[in-house]
Amino acid sequence: MKQIEHIGVAVKDLDVSCSLYEKLLGTSCYKKEEVKSEGVNTAFFKTGVNKIELLAATSQDSPIAKFLERKGEGIHHISL
Repeated sequence: MKQIEHIGVAVKDLDVSCSLYEKLLGTSCYKKEEVKSEGVNTAFFKTGVNKIELLAATSQDSPIAKFLERKGEGIHHISL
């Protein structure tokens, strides 16, 4: 393993979180997409070699919705 690919962060509201991360990181989201098979909308940020993926549920029964219900917003995964 040479580096972390990205860090996935579960969020309740993608638009609100994108605005916050843009301010915190000093950069804009470079990619948004819906992953229908996982019931999630994503937004990616890059600073240097580091990437952060925000994940917001598109339905109440998606894995991200269940994660948010149990643990709240925060780190969901680290992709190597």
